[in-house]
Parts: sequence; structure tokens; C-alpha cells
Amino acid sequence: MRVEEGSLYPSLHRMEEAGWIKARTITTDHNRRARAYEITAVGRRQLEIEEARWRSVTDAVNYVLKHA
Repeated sequence: MRVEEGSLYPSLHRMEEAGWIKARTITTDHNRRARAYEITAVGRRQLEIEEARWRSVTDAVNYVLKHA
């Protein structure tokens, strides 16, 4: 799966603003600065909500496919 920078970074920024992730600047092994992201407790709860929503959608699609 490829995610374009124009989609990835705005999404990360929105998740950080919502408190779902924390970002920090690190120095890589090659002495370059990079951003590292970590999920927060609030983010874990949101992930559970999104996973349940996804299961609901996929269950509905599977039901339709089996009964069509």
C-alpha cells in the first residue's frame, strides 16, 4: 500500500491535534532529524472504536455477499 505525503502528514497532524498520537523529533543512525510518533491512551481508545466500526462494516458487506 502506498500513501502519498500529501495524505500522510496532514493525517498525522490531525491525529496529533486530537491527542491520539504524540510526536517527537529524533536523530537517526545517519545523523538526520526525523519525527517519531507514539499512540496515546486516548488514541488506543479511538483505535478500538474505529476497529469496531470497521468490523461492523465488513460484517455487513460479508452478509450481503453471502445472501445475494
